[in-house]
Amino acid sequence: MIATVLVAVGIGYVCGSLPFGLWLGRWFRGVDVRTLGSGNLGATNVFRELGPGLGIATMVLDMLKGTLPVMFVMRSDAAATFPAGPEALGIVTALAAVLGHMFTFLAGFRGGKGVATTAGVVLALFPLAWLIAGSTFTLTVALSRYISLGSILGALAFATVVALTARGPHAGLQIGFAVAVALLIIARHHENLRRLARGEERRISWRGSHPA
Repeated sequence: MIATVLVAVGIGYVCGSLPFGLWLGRWFRGVDVRTLGSGNLGATNVFRELGPGLGIATMVLDMLKGTLPVMFVMRSDAAATFPAGPEALGIVTALAAVLGHMFTFLAGFRGGKGVATTAGVVLALFPLAWLIAGSTFTLTVALSRYISLGSILGALAFATVVALTARGPHAGLQIGFAVAVALLIIARHHENLRRLARGEERRISWRGSHPA
């Protein structure tokens, strides 16, 4: 059982650690996105500094590195015989993937803020919460053009939906995971919260800073 958990954690963390924002910036622009803008590897900074094309590509890839390992682990033979069940193993993998994105060993443990990868694991585990949190994010960004505010409210919406709908033997694990991830995302946005409070947060420009 311990070996199975360690393998799941390893798969999640390694997949989550893939720094697509860093790689796409180097391959297509010849730059290290960590030296630009906020210095973040996430899709928002890539979008702002390298253009919508690379920003959207980073977002999609960062989501997939959350969704795919969780689905792979949950459908594996090991998950089928895991005493706590496939869902519990999937949640372990999901948390490892989110942490891998935030603290990637492939980029000096300087990763992103976890939003896209969290969206990916939530899609695999909690489709209803994904839909509501995604709608909250989209509406907030559309009205305010603050990606950070949309991310924070989306994270809170995710945790709230899971807390209200969790059922069965893994309800406590589901709620614990949702609350932990929401708090991690909010903590990673602490500088954005300060800028929002001061009225200094940058709004997103749909054209980005450079051509795609």
